[in-house]
Amino acid sequence: METMLSIDLISSNPAVRGGQPCIAGTGLRVTDVMIAHLFHDQTPDEIAVGFNVPLAGVYAAFAYYYEHKAATDETIREQIDTARRLKAEWIAHGGTSILSG
Repeated sequence: METMLSIDLISSNPAVRGGQPCIAGTGLRVTDVMIAHLFHDQTPDEIAVGFNVPLAGVYAAFAYYYEHKAATDETIREQIDTARRLKAEWIAHGGTSILSG
């Protein structure tokens, strides 16, 4: 009989990063890991060292990403759109803080 084993290295908690999937015990989102890899060409080892997270957690984030690719890609697109919008607002305010109101 086959037994399915799970590796519980990705968690979601509404109180941490809005419930987005993170490496368990950290606030590092799966999207953060994939952005570092896909857009900044960082290796899993570089991500683990740079974010001070376990290498196994980085690989678990990769596995989670590929299991939930469409939804995670959409979240990444939303994050990029938000960053672009905030940058445009920052520039429009002459480079001063857009948070102080």
